Amino acid sequence: MRPTDVTRALVLAAALAVLAPLTACGSTAPRHADHGQETKAAHVPVAPPRKKAAPGLPGMPPLLDPRDVYAADRPGRLSPVVRDFPSRVYVPNSESDTVSVIDPKTYQVIDTIRVGRQPQHVVPSWDLKTLWVNNDRGNTLTPIDPRTGRAGRSVDVHDPYNLYFTPNGRYAVVMASLDRELAFRDPHSMKLLKAVPVSCYGVNHADFSPDGRYFIVSCEFSGELLKVDTAQMKVVAQQKLPFPGAMPQDVKISPDGKKFYIADMKADGMWVLDGDTFGTPVLLPTGKGTHGLYVSRDSREMYVSNRGEGTISVFDFARGEVIRKWHLPDGGSPDMGGVSADGRVLWLSGRYNSEVYAIDTRTGTQLARIKVGNGPHGLAVYPQPGRYSLGHTGIFR
Repeated sequence: MRPTDVTRALVLAAALAVLAPLTACGSTAPRHADHGQETKAAHVPVAPPRKKAAPGLPGMPPLLDPRDVYAADRPGRLSPVVRDFPSRVYVPNSESDTVSVIDPKTYQVIDTIRVGRQPQHVVPSWDLKTLWVNNDRGNTLTPIDPRTGRAGRSVDVHDPYNLYFTPNGRYAVVMASLDRELAFRDPHSMKLLKAVPVSCYGVNHADFSPDGRYFIVSCEFSGELLKVDTAQMKVVAQQKLPFPGAMPQDVKISPDGKKFYIADMKADGMWVLDGDTFGTPVLLPTGKGTHGLYVSRDSREMYVSNRGEGTISVFDFARGEVIRKWHLPDGGSPDMGGVSADGRVLWLSGRYNSEVYAIDTRTGTQLARIKVGNGPHGLAVYPQPGRYSLGHTGIFR
């Protein structure tokens, strides 16, 4: 071989030596040493990115326990704001234009407060400092100082059938039933900030999702439900209940936040609704004239007043069924009310009997039957445990 050939051979060999490992590294499917078959690369599963939970309503205090929206309502958990308030039961008498004040220790009416025309509900404010009397036909709200029991100057508010507060305390929401609107107002001055017209008839009761981002509203006279976006102050969904002549009343969310229960006075039971999907609800019979819904202090049961038959059904959340029924010994018309701070007494107004009932929550025994004014309706037991109020006769978180 000539020297030039030798030189060329040496250069070629060197080049091949350099290229060989590079070619091997670039192979995407190395050969099996024995069988010359391709070896598939090991598959490492990649977990999909975790979906972040939707943020709650801005400014809303977080729940004490995400598994129980009523965790702040345990016996004895009185806010420092209300700890020194005297324990009282405030009863709005719709046909007498008064509020009867009952001492729950003696079962005696100790005061009668003159208010506006047709008071419907007594509602604790979001900050727990004031009780607002909803004078529906009088077009006013009358404030009561729960520390002294004295009424203040009434505020002009049109058609205040019922009253709620957004979970962040930013707005009061007046259920203007005859005006067919949800009126978002300043929670202190009650100045109107935004009126939201609705196409249903008789907006009256509501409750909020665990994150506060929406609330479900019952429309009594057209048998419908609304889903309202809290921050946008906008109706985002609406449906007709699948029962002829349905008359939905009180609304309460389950402790785990997964279901809403809507009392129906004509369907004689509660509608069970998935608020997130807002699908067709299912009816659970409880008794004639189902009206008010009140959760026990341990979050295990709910007391359901059946106004048309003088009974209270006890609903077990875990079992999803009525486990017992209490009968008022002399009949009556149990309507709206609340549970005592210690959880031992259920207080209900007797709408058509001008009386109030005190019922032992352990046995269902009637403890007292107290005469008040005509047409007693949404009574408030106050104070109650909880950090803030969502309104009505006392929904606390």
